Amino acid sequence: AIRRSVRIVNSPTARHQRSRRARATTLMAAATTTGKLELVIGNRTYSSWSLRGYLLLAEAQGLEFSTKRIPLFTKAWDTTIGAHSPARRVPVLHDGALTVWDTAAMAEHLIERFGERAVGYPHDAAARALARSISMEMHSGFLAIREELPFNVRRANEPPAQPLSATCEAQVRRTQAIWAECYDKFGGPFLFGAKFGVADAMYAPVALRFVTYGIPVDAAAQKFVDAVCGLESVKEWKAAALEEDEHIDFIDTTAPIENEPITLG
Repeated sequence: AIRRSVRIVNSPTARHQRSRRARATTLMAAATTTGKLELVIGNRTYSSWSLRGYLLLAEAQGLEFSTKRIPLFTKAWDTTIGAHSPARRVPVLHDGALTVWDTAAMAEHLIERFGERAVGYPHDAAARALARSISMEMHSGFLAIREELPFNVRRANEPPAQPLSATCEAQVRRTQAIWAECYDKFGGPFLFGAKFGVADAMYAPVALRFVTYGIPVDAAAQKFVDAVCGLESVKEWKAAALEEDEHIDFIDTTAPIENEPITLG
């Protein structure tokens, strides 16, 4: 009986549980020591990944945070972004002494740190698997949409300067198919029901791209577009974007260039 007890205590499951508890304790201690959440963003007008990071915080339950804006393609960007992120991209989350970059990493960090208060994933295993899969599909894919429909919330219903490629049109259809599947299974108003989640944050900028360029969508997709546009956090983001005075010509003319900090956005 004693040997059995020792085997259980030292089992991989027990060690994993202890490791998770220790990691959570470390996160809480580090954050408590130095305090506040700060989100570093680019231009609200043009930076879709900044919006995703913002939604992870703004749609959480009762999280206080500040934002630091560094306009893209400026001297301020060139001289300061490296101090916030070795990747030299936005968004970046400062959580006390901790720094987290990449939106997917931020989502995981906030879930670990704040639990149910964070923007997260569904509790049901099947729904959670789907939510994670489509979130990471957005995180790593849809490059033609990003390139041919650059994020620009200061415009609405302005068709792109060039016809969409067949690849981009296929990605627009795939996006709508994802949204339709989620609404069919979970009923809305968000992709996995009543609660805004990580998947919604990942796809919200795509919904706004469709608004910018007047991309026709089907009825199910329009429900998601309406849900995103109806969020107070999105309204506040767009209002602040209208106050920005920077202009990035290659986005305003929908002619993207390579090797810039918002291509993958």
